[in-house]
Parts: sequence; structure tokens; C-alpha cells
Amino acid sequence: MNISKIDLNLLVYLDVLLREKNVTRAADQLSITQPAMSNGLKRLRELFSDPILVRTSEGMMPTARALQLQPVVRDVLSKLEATIQPETEFDPLTSCRTFRIMASDYAETTLLSKVLGELRTKAPGVTLDIVTPSDVSFHDVELGKVDMAINRFEELPLSFHQKVIWYDTFSCMVSAEHPCLPDFNLDKYLEHKHVWVSKTGFGVGVGIDPNEVQKLGWVDVELAKLDKKRDISVFTRHYHMAMWLAKEQGLIATLPTKATEIYADNDQVVVLEPPFDIPPIALKMAWSPLLHHDAGHIWIRRLIVDIGAQQ
Repeated sequence: MNISKIDLNLLVYLDVLLREKNVTRAADQLSITQPAMSNGLKRLRELFSDPILVRTSEGMMPTARALQLQPVVRDVLSKLEATIQPETEFDPLTSCRTFRIMASDYAETTLLSKVLGELRTKAPGVTLDIVTPSDVSFHDVELGKVDMAINRFEELPLSFHQKVIWYDTFSCMVSAEHPCLPDFNLDKYLEHKHVWVSKTGFGVGVGIDPNEVQKLGWVDVELAKLDKKRDISVFTRHYHMAMWLAKEQGLIATLPTKATEIYADNDQVVVLEPPFDIPPIALKMAWSPLLHHDAGHIWIRRLIVDIGAQQ
């Protein structure tokens, strides 16, 4: 295949088609007619001798060959976009840009609160629009509608750029008058009721089944290895709620250590080391290749990474 004979617009068509998995939506994204996009798909099929997209009961789905091409095409186009765009400087002191960031309340309170403090002096006109994991999808990040996502991710699309902000251990928070004190051990941990808290990934959450240990996450998986199970009476997706319940309702909250630091000066709670081993977790920042070379995006990413390194 001679590349000089290939219409490079077809790679743009392929990139959008594989994201949207729908000819009409892909046409809308590129502001072309549906027949033009259909013709583009026909030419792609001829070029690669592959159907590219096939109709299934779940809609149009990419073939194995298309999935193989997708990250390569996205990488080529993102580098090309970065190369042909004019170089512009980002001046944080004069910028009035809004950065939209998806973050759990764990990331919001432990990291982004400190980022906001830095922005007041370094970029006073910059605004953060912080949205929750339930507000957005991978697709929103991929299209650059969301500047970045900061959370604990189990899986991320291969096309995303990502950076570990920090690793965090786990701690247990209890009321200062909790009966598990003073000799906190595994037996006492299991004897009392707990609050479960977590929100990872993207999209609208679903209900929790206490019997599905693997879906309960790090803490309960490690307990299961010991053939143990905690008595969970409340499931929440908010770390502040979990800590309040520990302080006011006599529940044990097992959560990332940096979150417990919010109550560091509160003598109504006690923070303890868990009576069993729990592997550390990674707080990650992920963003689209479409924004990877943007000067303002580079600046805010570096700021966030630097602040995370200081914590």
C-alpha cells in the first residue's frame, strides 16, 4: 500500500467512527453529511479490506482489526494536531480559562483544595469546574469535554495519558469514645459495625451487594483472604459522610489515610492503623491525547503533580 495514494482524511473519519460507533453521530462530529460519512466508511473498508464496523444486537461494533488500528490512528492524529497548531504561550497570571476536572470527593478535599489555594496566587483568573464521577463518562474525557479525571482507577482506555499523583495507605477512624479502644485489634475490628465508602471509575453508580466481595474493593478483598468479613451497615460514596458517621454514629470507617487528615485536629475522633494489611492505592490523573500538547493543560497538570508530590 502506497501511503501517497491514501486520502489522509480517511484516518480522521476512522478515528471519529471508532469513537462514536455510529455513522450519523460521526457525521455530526465532523460537520459533514451522513451520505459523505457512509461513503467514507465504504472507502475505509476498501482500504483496509475489513468491515471496520459491523452491526450487532448492541449496535455497530468495531472489528478486531479496527480495535488494533484505533490507538495507532489516535496517536498519529494527536501528534499531527499538535504539530500544525500555532505555538501559544499560557500566562497563568492573565488567563481566565476554566478547567473542568472530574474528581471524587477524596481527591477534591485532599488534593484539589490545595490546588485552589495555589491558583489564588499563581493564576487568580483561572476557574476550576469540579464534577463528580457520576457526571461524566470516559467518552467525555476522550473528546476533551473534561480536561482531566482524578480518581482511583481500576481500568483506563489505552489511548489516555495518565500520571500517578500519589500512593496512599489506609487508616481506621473511630469515635474517641468507641468501645474498640484502647486495645484495637482484628477481633474488635470485626466485632463492631462499619461504614463502607468508595467511588472509582466513571458513570452513574449502581447498588452494592454486600455478598460480592470482589466488588467491595481493597479492604474487603484483603479481609476475605483472611477468611474474615466485616459487618457493614452503611454504604456511601462520600468520604465526608463516612468520617461523620465514624464520629457521630459509632461506626468504624476504613479509608485512605490522607482523607483522615481532614480531622487531624479533632479530638472527637481517633485515627488508627488497620489491624490487617491493606495494599496502598494510587490516585491517578488521566487526560485525553487531544489536550496533551495544550500549553494551559500542561501548566495545570504540572501544578497538580507538584502539589501532589508535596503532600
